[in-house]
Amino acid sequence: MSKKILVVEDQEDNRRILRDLLTSRGYEIIEVTDGLAGIEAAKNERIDLILMDIQLPTIDGYEATRRIKSEPETAGVTIIAVTSYALSGDKQKALEAGCDDYVAKPYSPRELLAKIEQYLG
Repeated sequence: MSKKILVVEDQEDNRRILRDLLTSRGYEIIEVTDGLAGIEAAKNERIDLILMDIQLPTIDGYEATRRIKSEPETAGVTIIAVTSYALSGDKQKALEAGCDDYVAKPYSPRELLAKIEQYLG
């Protein structure tokens, strides 16, 4: 059975890149375009890993992560922040919000896949 990855990303170009990359490796993906939809999808789907943008409509990725991690049924889901927020301190802020890891855009597809595979086995 393939692993299911939730992509929370508001930019279509970024979603398409992730879709192509992840489906080529056999992952099933669910795509949403804002933080509240990300929380709902995390609750309603059996998600194995979340790729979370930070700058999102409705609520940002930090708040979406905090809410996902605060729910017992979703607290254990791995969340990797994938963001253009790459200033000093942004990684720490993502980790403090509950993200398990952090990847700055633009990223190496090989490095992102390696991180995903590290968490999914």
